[in-house]
Amino acid sequence: MDDTGRRKSDHIRICLEEEVEVGRDPGWADYRFDHQALPEIKLDEVNPATELLGRRLAWPFLTGAMTGGTKQAWQLNALLAVGAEACGCGMVLGSLRPALEDASALASFDVRHVAPCLPLLLGNIGAAQLAVAGIETRILGLCLRLRLDGIIVHLNPLQEALQPEGDRDWRGLRSRIAELRIAMAREGMALGIKEVGSGISRSTARWIGGLRPDLVETAGLGGTSWARIEGLRSPDDTGSRVARTFETWGHPSVESLASLRKAAPGIPAVASGGLRTGLDLAIALRLGASAGAMALPLLRAAVASEAALASLMNALRKELCLAMFVTGSRTLGDLRRAPIRGPDGKRIPFPRGFAA
Repeated sequence: MDDTGRRKSDHIRICLEEEVEVGRDPGWADYRFDHQALPEIKLDEVNPATELLGRRLAWPFLTGAMTGGTKQAWQLNALLAVGAEACGCGMVLGSLRPALEDASALASFDVRHVAPCLPLLLGNIGAAQLAVAGIETRILGLCLRLRLDGIIVHLNPLQEALQPEGDRDWRGLRSRIAELRIAMAREGMALGIKEVGSGISRSTARWIGGLRPDLVETAGLGGTSWARIEGLRSPDDTGSRVARTFETWGHPSVESLASLRKAAPGIPAVASGGLRTGLDLAIALRLGASAGAMALPLLRAAVASEAALASLMNALRKELCLAMFVTGSRTLGDLRRAPIRGPDGKRIPFPRGFAA
């Protein structure tokens, strides 16, 4: 197994065996809907269906980017794809870097043949990998071979800086992302941007607003900490200490979503980072997200069994539908107009710059 494969295996092992969620609150629990004791609708009428990137989803949810490049990763990706297809949601594959470095790793990402009716399938690649000349052509080739609907570029400078083998030169990557955006658009494929757990600041959100990607995953602080994961991988005490110092670095998930909605209106946002229930998802949708994403709980469920994964995904969808019912919301459009209160108890206005 090469260095990238060993790193991916380390990530899976640590996520399954260690406590990798940070002690910071992502912020979802600070908001509460007004309860409708007389909702005047039937529960069976509730319909959380939506469109994202032109694809019809049964509910606004994506299995978050997790893994790829190893035999175990293929098994997990296949289970996640089958589960997403069964419940009508989308899927984001783990970083395609292993497939760029070794053609034999491509098979671990090839899930279309096990889930041919998956409504939305996205790949992802680290921003640092875009520094290589001509990489756009190779990424497009992977997208075509894997029959992807698009690619998400993940921003993870903190994680890379903490990795012993990480990429530390981040110069010029904004222009490289813009070039990839143009190349993807020429082929009719989507380009998204995501953070990996430190969130999106206002200044980054303004840059995103200028880029106009097709989608942004906000991935704020409050869920899985990649600083903690890399600290657990560190070969020495100094690396472990530095990683611990930065475990809670960044912007909580609610703040990250708010920054994006203010500075980059009209761009579909996928909320993630500490999203753990269908009620969290409902709150994120009301605050301006187009969909939500989750990774760690789904990874652990998939390792347990196919039945455990299906049970978790069904529970999340039912929780969302119940939140819609007790707010009197037949559709997601209704939910986005449902009264909700913030940390100070005051009602939150309709989200500015919402995009379906």
